[in-house]
Amino acid sequence: MNSVSLLHWILFLPLGAAAFSALFLRRQGTLAAWFSTLTAFIIAGLALTILTQTSEDIKWHYELGKIGGISLGFGYLIDAHARLMLFVVSFVAAWIHLFSVGYMKEDEARGRFFAGLSIFMFSILGIVVADNLLMTFIFWELVGFSSYMLIAHYFDTDFAAEASKKAFITNRIGDLGFILGIALCLKLYGTLDFAELKLQAGSAVPIALGLLLMCGFLGKSAQFPLHVWLTDAMAGPTPVSALIHAATMVAAGVYFMARISFLLAPEVLQWMAISGAGMAALAGLCALAQTDIKKSLAYSTLAHLGIMGCAIGLGHPELAVLHMAMHAFFKATLFLGAGSVIRGCHHEQDMLKMGGLLKKMPITAATFIAATLSNCAVPFFAGWYSKDAIIEAAWHDGHFFIFGLLALAAVATCLYSGRMIRLVFMGAPNSKAATHAHESPWTMTLPISVLGIVYAIGAGFAANILIPHSSLQVVEKSLNEMAFHLTAPATIVGAGALILGFLSFKFYGWFAGQDSLQKISPRTYHILEYRWMDTFYNWYIDKVQRRFAEFIVFLDLLVINGLAVRWTVGGTFAALGHISNAIFHRGQTRLNAIWITLGSLLFIWFLVR
Repeated sequence: MNSVSLLHWILFLPLGAAAFSALFLRRQGTLAAWFSTLTAFIIAGLALTILTQTSEDIKWHYELGKIGGISLGFGYLIDAHARLMLFVVSFVAAWIHLFSVGYMKEDEARGRFFAGLSIFMFSILGIVVADNLLMTFIFWELVGFSSYMLIAHYFDTDFAAEASKKAFITNRIGDLGFILGIALCLKLYGTLDFAELKLQAGSAVPIALGLLLMCGFLGKSAQFPLHVWLTDAMAGPTPVSALIHAATMVAAGVYFMARISFLLAPEVLQWMAISGAGMAALAGLCALAQTDIKKSLAYSTLAHLGIMGCAIGLGHPELAVLHMAMHAFFKATLFLGAGSVIRGCHHEQDMLKMGGLLKKMPITAATFIAATLSNCAVPFFAGWYSKDAIIEAAWHDGHFFIFGLLALAAVATCLYSGRMIRLVFMGAPNSKAATHAHESPWTMTLPISVLGIVYAIGAGFAANILIPHSSLQVVEKSLNEMAFHLTAPATIVGAGALILGFLSFKFYGWFAGQDSLQKISPRTYHILEYRWMDTFYNWYIDKVQRRFAEFIVFLDLLVINGLAVRWTVGGTFAALGHISNAIFHRGQTRLNAIWITLGSLLFIWFLVR
């Protein structure tokens, strides 16, 4: 079977699995779970074949039609970045599927859930293999839609419904800029094909083009100012959090920016570097004020996505892709480990109500701690090979302000990691749920063991073994970038961060069942906990956007309905009716009672008079 045929199977197998599960296995949850899991492992095997088969680029294109001289088609472009992303996405997703078999065992809507996982895999794999911007955008929107369905799995709860809508709408804001960037790219170069764009794009790339295309990255990878949806997306089941926030949806933005890095002007790259490093530092600090274990990990994901974006901005897309791969392994382990803890503690998510789980859940604890060490970039763990290289690159290239922000992010990572380990696994149980906690079944412990012990520890050290052929182009180039490893600045930052992480481990053991930072400095805790951007967006929508929309409606009734349809008199009454509706008929019980009282008094006065 040739490479193109393998790609056909990889892309369309999950679509077939989703359709079959939705049509025939919707009420047969167990069968749907194992069917989707088997399909996911088959896809992972095929992706591994693509990875090890050849190091040459795979190109295939089928023209669907033409608009003028513009060719619109469907095709594949598999380069070194795509090979690595294809393997990481399919491999991590397969183990998340197996974890979901145990985690969702008691869920009555398992058929719908696993169908959603399959359609999500189809969507994200489409982004990975796409050879043009239009195909990328179509699958980009499918990823948004499928993630909306998965986050809203518990749609009968208000928080899940609101979180899914928030994620969907926020991503559409970024996608508006993305599609405008595609239109501008078409106007400037007359093509949307990646290979042709790379040939045509010179050094003088318009700043506007890069900024518009970057909007898609800001939305999908939850970067400032469109980062507000990611933490709320924790309302979905934990396997969804692992799938979306580890290797797939949020990483798609990083992968896309690495693929089109030749279309980014120096000014755009500089903004990405600064905003990414700032996001990494801010999100790492905000994680210190979260008690929900999944939300703390979500802020950790925001921080690492900022580091990846910073690497692209520094001109090292290979390091960004390498960190994306390493991050996928240890962050998937952390989210799945959190899911194991939540299930073992009878669906308790508050870290202040946990504690003492090291003895009760030893496998989960060991894998979680291993992934945490990788997250902290402890030397020779997977995260160190990529994260430390990006920090080194900032210093090596003379970007000292960015280096300072990344150093702060590294310190914050060790602080919230030490806090999490102390609150969850050490000390005495702080609730009945923690007291009666138990280890998870093998369908949940096996995935976190493979991803945590094998890959979170050894992926970077054995990169040339675990991902052999793609490492020749991506990983080896990244390792060459790391020729400046273990220089004084990064060594000092790393050592200092680890020491502070150990001190935070001690610090958060001072008060049993309470957050030490909140106890000692409530104001600092409140500053880190408060949702500043959410507050700003709520103010803007309520005070600016809504009033502007009401003014537009008023003009529509007055001008369109009045002058054009009903002439001036009818339009005036229509406008007055709109005003009366806005003022008097607001659906508020208190306001209605006031108007009833005033009307009754007026009626009484009229009768008495």
